[in-house]
Amino acid sequence: MNDLKYWIAFHKISSIGPATFMKLEARFGNLEAAWHASISDLVVAGVPRKIAPETELFRTENEPYEIVEAIERLGMTALHLRHPEYPSQLAETPAAPSVIYVKGQMLGADEPTIAVVGSRDATPYGLEMTRRISYDLARAGVTVVSGLARGIDTAAHRSALEAGGRTVAVLGSGLDKMYPKRNIPMAEKILENGALVTEYPPGVSALPQHFPRRNRVISGLCRGVLVVEAAYKSGAMLTVSWALEQDRDVFAVPGSALSEKSKGTNWLIQQGAKLTTTAADIIEDLNIETRSVQSFLGISKNQGSAEKSAEFGENALDNLARENNVLSIERRVIDLLESSGEPIHVDDITRALGETAASVSSVLVMLELRGTAHQVGSMQFIADKERPVVSP
Repeated sequence: MNDLKYWIAFHKISSIGPATFMKLEARFGNLEAAWHASISDLVVAGVPRKIAPETELFRTENEPYEIVEAIERLGMTALHLRHPEYPSQLAETPAAPSVIYVKGQMLGADEPTIAVVGSRDATPYGLEMTRRISYDLARAGVTVVSGLARGIDTAAHRSALEAGGRTVAVLGSGLDKMYPKRNIPMAEKILENGALVTEYPPGVSALPQHFPRRNRVISGLCRGVLVVEAAYKSGAMLTVSWALEQDRDVFAVPGSALSEKSKGTNWLIQQGAKLTTTAADIIEDLNIETRSVQSFLGISKNQGSAEKSAEFGENALDNLARENNVLSIERRVIDLLESSGEPIHVDDITRALGETAASVSSVLVMLELRGTAHQVGSMQFIADKERPVVSP
């Protein structure tokens, strides 16, 4: 598309945002005509007068085709808002990026996508829940989208790749200015079965103010947003704000009432977010229908009865074994708490059972939610004998 280089050239002028792009397009019909217009006409069209000198200088010193060639040399693809390959779900959102830069294989228009976001300083419980849900979403054919940050984001990307599925990372910097640097190896793996996406041109470093805007792209690419762990004031909660503005569904993983990192997710559930403990909760709520999803859920469209697909037989057995192991840990935790009659620290429970801290922590949270056990003091747990124990 001949107009592409002019979209990209204007986009390099940081002060020109989506609203100004729309004004230029409305005034001149296309961005090529806008590029060649006089500066006074650009101001009349909507370019703020205070950035008119910057715009004029940039046009004098830069050729649009050279900007495009530089992007191509970096192995990137640029897509503007009117480009047929621009993600359709994102294009429909308010203040959609005028141009995005992509490495890897971008999403198809009919590809089911879910954002998985949460705390950078995730707890073992949060990481384990992220791993389970992201892995199963990917195995079901759902693309997992996140922000490549440490903590929940990294766990979501890694688990999707381990499942052999697709994942997309949305950055708050140019694709040649990867942040955080520790996740460069992860970014390279994502390129094998997914994509890196940003609205920031090459050469732009990650800055604090970029990430709130980055979050609207994460939610905009997806049908729904899953928050695994989040404090009241956090980037993940900002993503939820964008999701609601974009009319996206919001899902949240419940956590301990005493954990700061679960206060945001528990509040979201109180406000109507879908309580989520498995990938199936999301898939069924959004009515996502693909061959992989049907096989993953073990249902038949025609018969409405449970059937396990041969293609997913191994995964079904893995899930069953994992569920049985969780139930086993739950029973052993309850037996230990009831036999003690006194509060036991989570570290002592972990050592007594010989299980991982992540497994024990996730089980204790679920027992708290059911009222089977509760926390007294700092990480001390006791059984509630008046409550029913885990079903056999």
